[in-house]
Amino acid sequence: MVHSAPKIASIPGIADEVAGVLGSMLLDTVDAADELSFTVDRDRLLEAMTALRDRAQYQQLMEIAGVDYPDRPERFEVVYHLLSLTRNHRIRVKVSADEDTPVPSVTSLWPVAGWLEREVFDMYGVIFAGNNDLRRILTDYGFKGHPFRKDFPLTGHVEMRYSEEEKRVVYEPVKLAQDFRSFDFMSPWEGAQYVLPGDEKVAQAPGAPTPAAAPAAAAPPAKPEGSPAAGTPKTTDKPSDTGAGAPADKVGHEPSPPAGAMPPGVEKVVAPKKNRTKATDSATGEGVAKPKRTRKPKTPEGEA
Repeated sequence: MVHSAPKIASIPGIADEVAGVLGSMLLDTVDAADELSFTVDRDRLLEAMTALRDRAQYQQLMEIAGVDYPDRPERFEVVYHLLSLTRNHRIRVKVSADEDTPVPSVTSLWPVAGWLEREVFDMYGVIFAGNNDLRRILTDYGFKGHPFRKDFPLTGHVEMRYSEEEKRVVYEPVKLAQDFRSFDFMSPWEGAQYVLPGDEKVAQAPGAPTPAAAPAAAAPPAKPEGSPAAGTPKTTDKPSDTGAGAPADKVGHEPSPPAGAMPPGVEKVVAPKKNRTKATDSATGEGVAKPKRTRKPKTPEGEA
């Protein structure tokens, strides 16, 4: 069988050798993806692990994991990963268990198994007989249930906070600030019939999936008296027809003032003498010089 992970160099005949070491303790052997898995008798687990460590040269315990199969009578599997430093090879050992049946602890063979067994107990609830410190290690001390069983509310049962009155951390039942959201898994494009929070206060807008009657059009503002009717083009062909209504037409009916006359209410301003312009000839348009006044010669003194 081809596996996507880098190939592990297998040792020829290792499965038969391990089976010979385990003997009657072995229940099943699976060779898949270049990995060997051995299922052993739960009650003889400690004896099987001792034989694998001492006789088959699998000296190190690398990991302990849990697996949940809810459809099986014994729903849990405890999986041990062993490493042989001398052979540069790994094997997997499995035992089955349920909620009430304890599994023998291997802490006497590998002290590191203490924390690993605590993780499996915390997540799955598997009990390990012989572990003297089987406490929760990942969840809180007051946590109820086991997370990987998925049989508890996602929000938990209790919450903790620091109480200023008691000057310590207190545990209280969970109180959600808002209702936990529930999903109906229905696409909104398929016409889900539900009202979002706040929509009940707003009237349904026109054009919604269930159209509401559109509001009546507002009446146009009243036009001033004498305004032209709608559709009549505004023209200014005559001064009396300004196209801006009766008030402007009234002004247009008044006679135009004569040329040069000042508008009413405006006084005529006469420029000072020094600022007056020279008179011009109406024929040529050129300036006309004023005639010089002749002086009478003075009479010499002594003459009559």
